[in-house]
Amino acid sequence: MNEKLKSEMTDHLFEAILELRTIEECYNFFEDLCTVKEIQELSQRFEVAKLLFEGTKYSDITKRTGASPATISRVNRCLNYGADGYRTVLIRLKQKSGLDDEK
Repeated sequence: MNEKLKSEMTDHLFEAILELRTIEECYNFFEDLCTVKEIQELSQRFEVAKLLFEGTKYSDITKRTGASPATISRVNRCLNYGADGYRTVLIRLKQKSGLDDEK
């Protein structure tokens, strides 16, 4: 964990996020918390991480998301050498979708 990020206020934010139960609640909370542009940027980065995790080439990621090579490179660095936040969520989502596929 990045100690520069750790604070009581950040803990409060993350505790609040963990209380969200539906996608609609997430939309409402993040609409209040962030600008539309900030949400779009976060969404783009997460989509880039998902595509990198799936093995998609940079050029295809740029075409699909509009992300710059610099953004893709930064996300790739976090995915491979970061705190494993992307990887944790992506693995859980993959497992969840795998369970849903069996139904």
